Amino acid sequence: MKQNLSRSKVKSFQKKIWDFYATNRRDFPWRRTQDPYRIFISEVMLQQTQSKRVKEKYKEFLLAFPSFKSLAATTLPEVLRVWQGLGYNRRARFLLKSAREVAQNYKGHLPKKEDELVKFPGIGKATAGSITAFAFNVPSVFIETNIRRVFIHEFFRGKKDVSDEVVRKLVSMTLSKDRPRDWYYALMDYGARLSKILPQNPNRLSRYYAKQSVFSGSRREARGAVLRFLLKNKLGKESKIIQETSLLAKNIHEAIWGLEKEGIIEIKKGLYKLRQV
Repeated sequence: MKQNLSRSKVKSFQKKIWDFYATNRRDFPWRRTQDPYRIFISEVMLQQTQSKRVKEKYKEFLLAFPSFKSLAATTLPEVLRVWQGLGYNRRARFLLKSAREVAQNYKGHLPKKEDELVKFPGIGKATAGSITAFAFNVPSVFIETNIRRVFIHEFFRGKKDVSDEVVRKLVSMTLSKDRPRDWYYALMDYGARLSKILPQNPNRLSRYYAKQSVFSGSRREARGAVLRFLLKNKLGKESKIIQETSLLAKNIHEAIWGLEKEGIIEIKKGLYKLRQV
């Protein structure tokens, strides 16, 4: 597979992306700020969640918790209450723990280095790279869904089992060192357009492609139901949760087990409740 591009190929590709961006730039609230806190929140929210779902919840979250300090001072149930609707609720706990880490060990200021950011809970290499690029305009190298789509479509058509390693090499080769923030916005906007106009998603050729399972009847649905019950009732037995949610007992049991393992809920005297931290 291609791992090197000529200088002319790089220039041609960059021109194509910049030209597209000049007339097709998307507008999101997190693109109107360079505040590291606001960008940190948006990047965690955008993990595994479409931008249109994040857009309104992002505003609501910032109204409730406008800074690392205010987020660090709240409780997990309050964060989950605002988070409802975004799914993958462990990210809410990761945000709370990260805010406390920033408040306690970084004097309220988000660190700029990737090797420090990846130590935060729920922040992998890709998210650390996106945060440094968007918050600090650092030419870091990262891949997300739309970016992967662009490079597979442009450079790996007809190939199969495309690894992120080879994609990352091309991302690095074509990266704008002067305007990394805008360059990544441009790539993501082009990738979003490809998802609408191509008959088949190029990411299907990725080694890591996995189609998301149906929500109805899934463990994700059960996890959301358990959290809604506990936010409303504060305490509850497993049998009561099953009764009120009307979902499969097996799914509710597995959801409770998973949420307890992740540290989101705890059990005392046979009753489940949300953890406070």
